[in-house]
Amino acid sequence: MIHIALHFIVPLLVAFIFYAERWYSAALIMIITMLVDADHLLADPIYDPARCSIGYHPLHTIPAIIIYAILFVVPLIALRHSDSNLFPPTARILHLIGLGLLIHMALDGIDCLF
Repeated sequence: MIHIALHFIVPLLVAFIFYAERWYSAALIMIITMLVDADHLLADPIYDPARCSIGYHPLHTIPAIIIYAILFVVPLIALRHSDSNLFPPTARILHLIGLGLLIHMALDGIDCLF
């Protein structure tokens, strides 16, 4: 139960700390990414507390995690190389989606250790 709560608490904390000016929308986007757990519906049984999600479920594989990292990093690189200091809305959303998915994978990875 603590593991599931962390999937909501950690994005909220990250939003408060790093995205204070828009914490609500940042937190909401990152929490919505928790829907990545829909791939658990493909497993039999759907929930197994002893199973490590990383590497087992399709959206929890290394190739998927690489895509999430790209979603997180590419908007930052694009902003760094632009002439403007503005963070375009689409880039901001992609960045937060990538961050939310990486947070999810990190929490699931930590859960695999125990």
